[in-house]
Amino acid sequence: MVKHIILWTLKDTLTEEEKKNVKAGIKEGLEGLAGQIPGLTDIHVITEGLPSSNADVMLDSTFTDEASLKGYAVHPKHVAVADGKVRPYTATRTCLDYEEK
Repeated sequence: MVKHIILWTLKDTLTEEEKKNVKAGIKEGLEGLAGQIPGLTDIHVITEGLPSSNADVMLDSTFTDEASLKGYAVHPKHVAVADGKVRPYTATRTCLDYEEK
C-alpha cells in the first residue's frame, strides 16, 4: 500500500466564510473520487484541525501501489477537482508519499 498525504494552507485573501466554502468543496470533490480511480482504496479530507495546526486542509489517501498513485495524479477526474476546487484557493502544498509496510 502507498500513502499519499497532502497538507494545504489556503490563501490569506479568502474571508473566513470563503475558507469554509472552499474547504467543503475540496472535501466533497476529493472524497467524491472514491470508487472512480483505479487503485485508489481510501480517501479522506480533514478540514477541521485543532487550533495548534498550521495547515487548513489535509488529504489522507491510500493506493494499492506507486503506479496507481502516478495514475491518480494525471487521471482526468482528479485533475478536474485539483484545477477547479483546490489549486485556485491554496497558497502552499506539502506532500509526503510513502510505502506502508
